[in-house]
Amino acid sequence: MAVLLPDRAGPLESVENFRLSVGGAESNVAGALTALGVPSAWISRVGDDGFGRRLLGDLTARGVDVSAVAVDPHRPTGVYLKEVGGTTGDHHDLGPGRSRLHYHRRGSAAAALSPELLDDPTAARLLAGAQLLHLSGITAALSDDCLALLRALLADRRPGRLVSFDLNWRPALWRDRDLSVLPPLLDAADLLLLGADEAEAAFGTGDPHALRRLFPSPATLVVKDEARLVTAIGLDGTAVAEPALTVEVVEATGAGDAFAAGYLAGTVRGLDQRRRLRLGHLSAACALTTHGDQAELPPDPVVRALLDASPAAWAATRVSADGIVSPAIITSPATGPATTTPTSPTHRSAPVAPGGGAPDPRPAATPALGAP
Repeated sequence: MAVLLPDRAGPLESVENFRLSVGGAESNVAGALTALGVPSAWISRVGDDGFGRRLLGDLTARGVDVSAVAVDPHRPTGVYLKEVGGTTGDHHDLGPGRSRLHYHRRGSAAAALSPELLDDPTAARLLAGAQLLHLSGITAALSDDCLALLRALLADRRPGRLVSFDLNWRPALWRDRDLSVLPPLLDAADLLLLGADEAEAAFGTGDPHALRRLFPSPATLVVKDEARLVTAIGLDGTAVAEPALTVEVVEATGAGDAFAAGYLAGTVRGLDQRRRLRLGHLSAACALTTHGDQAELPPDPVVRALLDASPAAWAATRVSADGIVSPAIITSPATGPATTTPTSPTHRSAPVAPGGGAPDPRPAATPALGAP
């Protein structure tokens, strides 16, 4: 969808100007995956309008393959407005660090997605060659045709293709929909991502082990407990939990999608469970330090250092818009961020200037951490 970002904090009636951007759960994940060095494609529908052209241009610039996106000549591109809390004192003000999304997507081009997509040659080629297929509960809520598409994709199991599913609970979208369709969709995935608060609202529990019993089929169930802890539980009940990083939050929207991208990138690369969770946490932490839905990770030596950090060094790490402070990171004027050492003091990672970067796990140059 197109996103209208306010030029100031406070209730919408106090905003004079909005900045045009793009957003949406699946497109956020696709863009973050490409930033992590994982080639991705996004399949959807947009309107034949300026918002649709902006969305496709933005994703193309981020390296996302949009060749299978259909342009609908009759339906508009979905749009939402972001309301950001501040300290205005107005009783409608959400408060610092909080935000609310106002959706305008009924009858949008994306709501017309259907199983007919599977007959499109370009989409079929991308789906056939995908190592990972990422789906979202948002799609199921948009229309009966969208729900039918998700069911068809989940029924089409292929060797070598992992299917991940993020609940992405949006209660406003389910107001006139049958919620009973959701559990079978979630249980049909290989990898299930749930927010504890979302699961509590949708299914009555946010407890990881209770959710594991509720959804017994996925090979891995990942439960995100907001800013505290993320737990991954396998089929045999083995659980790995990793605490979240301490973050100076600028704005919270997009962090869940960033976590999903980091965790999925770690899964594609074959990292162990703890490092997958840490890459998800780090990606989410960087998203929390910017006003947009997309954020960039620090250079790959810093990423590797944090993934390999001791539990104590990980717990002592602090992330802000100015950079990352961690006892796991060593910097030097000559070489920049380097690898960890057990006895290293706390250092602040230098922001990445455009033109930096290294091969794996971040092959491309990125702007400074926290840059817009």
